[in-house]
This record gives sequence, structure tokens and C-alpha cells, in this order.
Amino acid sequence: MHKYRYFILSAFIVGADQVTKLIVEKLIPPYTIAWNFAGDFFRLIHVKNQGVAFSMGSGFPDTLRVILFIIVPLFVLAAVGFYLVRGKDLTNGQRWTLAVIVGGGLGNQLDRIFRPDGVVDFLDFKFYGLFGLERWPTFNVADASLVVSSITLIILLILQELRLRKS
Repeated sequence: MHKYRYFILSAFIVGADQVTKLIVEKLIPPYTIAWNFAGDFFRLIHVKNQGVAFSMGSGFPDTLRVILFIIVPLFVLAAVGFYLVRGKDLTNGQRWTLAVIVGGGLGNQLDRIFRPDGVVDFLDFKFYGLFGLERWPTFNVADASLVVSSITLIILLILQELRLRKS
């Protein structure tokens, strides 16, 4: 039963993601900038994304979007959740990191299933032309959770491998 405690963190991520999206939907009209900070470095804006990262696939037909952006990711999230509970080679840190990935993934999946206009994004940062981008694509709490936890998981896996090589 103790292995399921990680899903409390997943639920917290889903809750924080959905609450912030509800607040944005209630207070900011779609495609409107509500707040600028430090000039235009950070903007709070309400946009919808029918694709995935960087709006990729937003022009796909509805059936293909359902398969690629809802059905396949739900199977992947189920597999990650199963591995989180059953994986015997995972460290405690890796389990917590996978729990964040599950929470972030579920947060965006709820939008894809229950918000027909698309995933609600609202955090918008200036990127000063890095990687050819003047602004980083607008994102949300679930997106941030997925990116940070994925990077963390990679670091944890590298550190684990280095420790194994030393011993």
C-alpha cells in the first residue's frame, strides 16, 4: 500500500493544474493578456492549444488528434503509473519524479477530454531570440511539471548509472 503514496503527489499536481486553469478561464477572456511583469518578460495570458508541445498537431483531423493526443498518452500514463508501483529497480527519488510526470500528464489529458477548445495555457515568457524564439510557447502548470520532472528523472538516471559504474 505504501507504493501508492506517490499518487498523492500526482493528485496534487492535477489539482494545482486544474485550479489554475479554472481561475484563468474565469478571470481572463480567451486570447487576452491580463498582466505584464518586468516589461513584457512575463505575461499572464489565456490561450487554448489543440495540439501538443509547441502546438504541434493542432491542425490534425479530430479523429487523429483523439488517437494521438488522448488515447495513446492515456496508455503511456497507465504504463508509467504501473511501473511506478511495480518497478523493482526504482529509487525513491525516481518514484516521486514519475509521480510528477503522471500528475502533469493527467492534468493536460483532462483538458483534452473535457475542454473541446483545447488545453488551457497561460504562462508566457520572453525568450530573447534563443533557439529562434522571441517568446517561449505559452504553457501551464502541467507542462511545467512534465518538463521539470523529465529533466530531473534524466539526471537521477545518469547519477544512478554513474554510481553503478563506480561500484
